[in-house]
Amino acid sequence: MQSGPRVSIIVLSMGDRPEELDRCLRSALAQRYDSFEVFCVGMGWQPENVPDGVRTEGLEENLGSPGGRNYAATRVHTDVFMFLDDDAWLPDPDFLHKAMVIFDRWPKLGLLAPRLSDQDGTTLRRWVPRAHVGDPMDSGPAFTCPEGVTLYRRAAWESVGGFPGNFFHGHEGVDVCWRMRDRGWDAWYESSLTVHHPALPPGRHSYYLRLNARNRVWVARRNLPVPLIPVYVGIWTAISLSRNARDWESVKSWVAGWREGWRTSPGERDPMHWKTVAKLTRLGQPPII
Repeated sequence: MQSGPRVSIIVLSMGDRPEELDRCLRSALAQRYDSFEVFCVGMGWQPENVPDGVRTEGLEENLGSPGGRNYAATRVHTDVFMFLDDDAWLPDPDFLHKAMVIFDRWPKLGLLAPRLSDQDGTTLRRWVPRAHVGDPMDSGPAFTCPEGVTLYRRAAWESVGGFPGNFFHGHEGVDVCWRMRDRGWDAWYESSLTVHHPALPPGRHSYYLRLNARNRVWVARRNLPVPLIPVYVGIWTAISLSRNARDWESVKSWVAGWREGWRTSPGERDPMHWKTVAKLTRLGQPPII
């Protein structure tokens, strides 16, 4: 018989947006599920003035998004945990209850990605974790996940070792989703579960572009069979350079990251089986896009 909570809501914060953090934590505490906790981890600071009922821990340094989430996952001991960005919030107090019904009915579900929308209901294309986005109100198999608002089954998370902490930011959701698939877990996008998040444009500064390019190469080198690595990287190179073609400084930043991705270690290589490639292809998500 389980003595502690079944679900943890984990919020990472650098402490630089206190109003948004307060809204986030209060929406988490308002959940009507009967067995959960809220845990706030300060990235380089000690969380203060948080609502009663929130467990906190401060870290001396910012470990980056995947590194911080990996650490936080070791500090909770629940069957399922959810990462919730500190500027996001849960509009439905029954969110956790609905999510856990899905997990309980689906023993092989490794991760559950909700629908992200702005407060006015807008869901951006980049928020839908499928290869063919279509209507964001259509649920379906997930190809990646919005890392900071997704629910994870602990057994599946531990089977893949969590996120690649060295990525720091970007594409760790592709990595964890591919690895879960390769170990027999399922990943699902559920549009009926909604998380609100400001519809901010993605970063386009040189640091973002460098990490984006480096991690595209790294995720391929870590996870794909050798023949597919140049195909995946080549397709994303063409897409990314075409998007930034009119901005020479952006192109230089992206190319610098691309080179770094080939010259530096991506971490442990564990290529997916060809049967996983075939399964992803049948699902409409071949691992080359």
